[in-house]
Amino acid sequence: MKAHITNGTYDFLVKIQSDYPDIPIYLMQAADSTMAYYEGKKANVFEQAREYESFVTDGELQQSGFVVMNNIPVTYEGKPIFEDQFKKRAGSMNDIPGFQALRVLRPLQGNKYVVMVQWDSRKSYQNWKDSDAFTAAHSSSKSKKRPPYHAGPSYTTEANMIEPA
Repeated sequence: MKAHITNGTYDFLVKIQSDYPDIPIYLMQAADSTMAYYEGKKANVFEQAREYESFVTDGELQQSGFVVMNNIPVTYEGKPIFEDQFKKRAGSMNDIPGFQALRVLRPLQGNKYVVMVQWDSRKSYQNWKDSDAFTAAHSSSKSKKRPPYHAGPSYTTEANMIEPA
């Protein structure tokens, strides 16, 4: 499944959302930007989008909640290792309280993968981060040695979903 992400002003992204009522476009407000996301087989409706292939899809995205996006640059040679790691974990978060959806996105251009997790609230995300399940899932990342697929520093973006007006 294709996935598309773009940034813009809130008003501009709401207009795009209203121009395409048959496409579920999800709006998110981060600390310093507004983002729009949609997925499916339809052509890209954003003029300047980052385009991805979603290769792990768990849960259903909701119009409300809290989203965490881990942006991870991956070497060309490391792509199969990285993807296999996430494919093996598919479904592992479904029973975590507050979990809504997971999308692991392969970039169609560039090397920056996105691991997008949607929670029902920031509190649920924080509870998960403080849990043994989080520690177990990220035990290899505690090592000072970078995974063999890393192509540079990763970063995280947090955003609140913007419910349609």
